[in-house]
Amino acid sequence: MDDDFIKTRAEHIRELATKADPFTKKRLLDLASAYERRLRPATSPAARAPGAHLQPRAKQ
Repeated sequence: MDDDFIKTRAEHIRELATKADPFTKKRLLDLASAYERRLRPATSPAARAPGAHLQPRAKQ
């Protein structure tokens, strides 16, 4: 999926959430957030230092 599709889908889901009951609204907002997380780069330590987990630590 490309970024424009994801942005549009998240906006549409948020629009639907404004008309929904409280339970459904929460679920829809969670879904929209999940779509938006796909747009952001990963920030885990493994993503910041590729291959770092493959190098053995030196003994002291």
